[in-house]
Amino acid sequence: MQFWEKTSAAPQHIGVLLFEGFSNHCLANTVEPMRAANMISGKPLYDWAFLSLDALPVTSSSGLSVAPHDKLGAARGDMLVVMPSYGFRDHGGWKTQAALRSAATRFRTLCAMDTGSWLLAEAGLLDQHKATIHWEELTNFSERFPDIQALRERFVIDDARLTCSGAMAAFDLVLHLIGQQHGQALAIEVAQLFMTRDSARSHTGGASPAGRIVNRALAVMQEHLEHPLPIPQIARRAGVTQKTLEARMKAELGAAPTTVYRRQRLTLARKLVMDTDLTVAEIAVRAGYKNPAAMTRAFKAGFDETPTSLRYQR
Repeated sequence: MQFWEKTSAAPQHIGVLLFEGFSNHCLANTVEPMRAANMISGKPLYDWAFLSLDALPVTSSSGLSVAPHDKLGAARGDMLVVMPSYGFRDHGGWKTQAALRSAATRFRTLCAMDTGSWLLAEAGLLDQHKATIHWEELTNFSERFPDIQALRERFVIDDARLTCSGAMAAFDLVLHLIGQQHGQALAIEVAQLFMTRDSARSHTGGASPAGRIVNRALAVMQEHLEHPLPIPQIARRAGVTQKTLEARMKAELGAAPTTVYRRQRLTLARKLVMDTDLTVAEIAVRAGYKNPAAMTRAFKAGFDETPTSLRYQR
């Protein structure tokens, strides 16, 4: 069952293990959604530390140098993200394998981004698990590691092992984790911030038919914030009946379409309050409310403060 809002999840401590030739794109798509979740929620939901095997600086494939916070051997936390990207075969060997096996005793979850699955597999940390890797390497991966069930998916979650196929899929995976850990409302707000319509929600990383319907409905809602549409019309544009949309949105997001639509409009209102000098009356119109009083009541119910108090604080 999906939860629309969750307030009890503990902060997550993430280690990001970088190797020479890592992808800037993959790193940004991993860290930026977490940063956005912290910013939107106003809470330290995630913190992260950049790591290397020896604590020495590492350089990305495009020449960006990163000075790690620590070496892998000194780090522990909730999840270790392994990110070699290019030249991953050069980073194998017994030292890396030993370091990863040791880290598996200090991190509750191991996550391999892009080609990181190969390094976890060499260390024996994916045996008897389902996993994916960058699709260019999928055939080689399945032949080299027959004890792993290799899947052509954007990301795969199998117990405490997470694997991801590339930089774009990394965003999908982190968005999925935000939704699972802190509620789908926050995940949708993060997706809105990055102007993405689609977000993978199935545990295997491939959107289910129900998920595709929900994504279509979310896109219709997003396109009609200033002039909201009736829910039956949104359902028709998504290609289903209102009853079907309500059932599938409840299953996928843990909330009814009216709740989801209201949150999208309030998210827009909050952004306008924080980022513009528009009056509350003007913001109410932009967010599809007939008058500022109605928006203020909904804003207070949704965010536990009024637009005026939020603007004053910021």
